[in-house]
Amino acid sequence: MSGSSWILTASCPSELGTVDAVTGFLYENEHYIEELHSFDDESSEHFFIRACFRTNSHFDQGTFRQRFSLRAEKFDMQWELQPSDYKPRVVILVSKFDHCLNDLLYKKQIGQLNIDIPAIISNHPDLKDLADWYQIPYHHLPITPESKQKQEQQLWKLIEDTNADLVVLARYMQVLSDELCQKLEGWAINIHHSLLPGFKGAKPYHQAYEKGVKTVGATAHYINADLDEGPIIAQGIEPVDHTYYPEDLIAKGRDIERITLSRAVKYHIEKRVFLNGNRTVVFKK
Repeated sequence: MSGSSWILTASCPSELGTVDAVTGFLYENEHYIEELHSFDDESSEHFFIRACFRTNSHFDQGTFRQRFSLRAEKFDMQWELQPSDYKPRVVILVSKFDHCLNDLLYKKQIGQLNIDIPAIISNHPDLKDLADWYQIPYHHLPITPESKQKQEQQLWKLIEDTNADLVVLARYMQVLSDELCQKLEGWAINIHHSLLPGFKGAKPYHQAYEKGVKTVGATAHYINADLDEGPIIAQGIEPVDHTYYPEDLIAKGRDIERITLSRAVKYHIEKRVFLNGNRTVVFKK
């Protein structure tokens, strides 16, 4: 098939004919569907669909949008159209731990994550050398209880100035204010260990060791004003046993964190995640 590849995502109230509204339209306009996922959520009575399609030889984006909007309007559909090769601009926030940042940078470099990174922002200077090696601007914005509001204003200005499509908290060890969380809701992803809520605060893996846990994991979620309780995108989990000392649990946890975070970022940039209240619909490949 000739032509370019595009991603069409849509959601609407559950109603007869919603699948055909998308697939029928693509067929009628001679666009070839390469990948298709749909889900009807009975609890919320809402429908979700994602179609990756290859265009015909005379495709015009403006005409497509105009024609499909008429079809979508009949179903009260909220929809988006994006080229499959679009590179979202991702701003990364980080503190001192480098495992998640390093993984994202490496996967970007080898093409596993199709993103641009216009800025890395940190409240510590420690990871500047890593950013310099990848030739990515590094912004050190130190923070104290007294400077928190000003620091967040600087942080938000950088996000705006870089025209970021997504913000990733790659072990950014600061609690964001409710105001900033509201601005970032739905387009900022956080990662944390999955030992919550049982092991809060400092040294969670040491607490887990003392309790003899048999699994460790990580959760990637969209942020909101409820700390570590935003809609979940991806989770990872691995078994452990009595031979794992605290440092072994930490090492295992870091591996799961980096894998889970990059997976969540990939789902987001490929338009595979739909917000459904405080839950998500995730179409995995």
